[in-house]
Amino acid sequence: MSRVAVCGMGYVGCVTAACLCRDGHQVIGVDIDERKVASLASGMAPVSEPGLDDLLQQVTGEGRLTATTNLEEAVANTDIALIAVGTPSAIDGSIDTHAVERVIASIGQALAENGREYTIVLRSTLLPGVLEETLRPILEQALGGPLGDRVRLCNNPEFLRETTAIQDYDSPPFVVIGAEEEWQADAVLELYSRIDAPRVVTDTRTAALVKYTCNAYHAAKVAFANEIGTLARALGANGQEVMQIACLDTQLNVSPAYLRPGFAFGGSCLPKDVRALTRFSQREAVASPLLSSLLPSNEAHLLRGAQAVEQSGHRKIGLVGLSFKANTDDLRESPLVKIAEHLHGRGYDLRIYDPGVQVSRLLGSNRTYVEQHLPHFAELMVDTPEQLCEHSELVVLGTNVANGFDWSAHSNGDVLDLRRDLVVATGEAAPVP
Repeated sequence: MSRVAVCGMGYVGCVTAACLCRDGHQVIGVDIDERKVASLASGMAPVSEPGLDDLLQQVTGEGRLTATTNLEEAVANTDIALIAVGTPSAIDGSIDTHAVERVIASIGQALAENGREYTIVLRSTLLPGVLEETLRPILEQALGGPLGDRVRLCNNPEFLRETTAIQDYDSPPFVVIGAEEEWQADAVLELYSRIDAPRVVTDTRTAALVKYTCNAYHAAKVAFANEIGTLARALGANGQEVMQIACLDTQLNVSPAYLRPGFAFGGSCLPKDVRALTRFSQREAVASPLLSSLLPSNEAHLLRGAQAVEQSGHRKIGLVGLSFKANTDDLRESPLVKIAEHLHGRGYDLRIYDPGVQVSRLLGSNRTYVEQHLPHFAELMVDTPEQLCEHSELVVLGTNVANGFDWSAHSNGDVLDLRRDLVVATGEAAPVP
């Protein structure tokens, strides 16, 4: 059993406190609002959430949950604090962290006087960097020195939806803890020992961004479905049925497929079909800002890839892959053709390796496309990965055409992997999976 202070008795804090008590922990709820504290003391929720009143009456009756406005007292009688105060939008759209800053300064001041070990956990939603660059210095100033091993500062983003918060607490998609070192997350993981869900311990910046990523993705899905519904009406189709059928595809549509940072999309289907939808929207004056942003976003990411090559400072470039995906010779709207066109046009000494692209076998619109964008591409092609490495100061991995080839063992220079990130690895790269 853990002794926990939960700071902030709003939706997240109140539900978290009640569920922790139910699971056997001793909790002190803390809030500056005396009305919330009085409500909790009587076993009544200060917020409206289905099932919460019954749960609070149970845990207060058992003596597991108490409430106070005195944060120093709560810290003195607990070993871990969860901060769940609000982080609303400021006027300019940034997050307002003043409440979190006040709480963490107060916790630091309380801890400065007793010298005990303590774990502080940010449950509030905060952008990466706020914990590390703002809250940690505030805490250290209040403590009168560095955290050391005595005081641990972690984050534990929540994924609770109003009206289903208790169910979401009990059945989360995962439990994510951000910590500087893995052992520092142990006390937090113990809080959720009764929760059956994957447990992920990562760094604090990654943990913070997971919450924003999930919410942005949810928002994108709602906006996407609404735009498809609007287009469906304009085209005389049934938008509800379109999305129901689309969601039956759990291989690509509702799945992890494509949901990983990599390089830009291309090929004969995605750009063409997105372009057709957005052009129809423009012609019919149907607003579809999300769909209309897809191609510009893709072009911006392609440009970032080209800029990463330029910023490497190398002039002799080897490009791995030319078609839009490995094991095909389809060059139409391939982002790698565009990268090659950009670099060749700027005077880089470029060579390309793609065994799937046989110059003599390219026909029709496929050949026409590459000749328009890269007229002398045949002169740039090499036959083996070794030839590419021998030529290159920088090897740019675009596709998996050299599956299993160990670029770190053969490359004489640096490696840029467009499939994973846009960071140049000096003199090394992992083997292509």
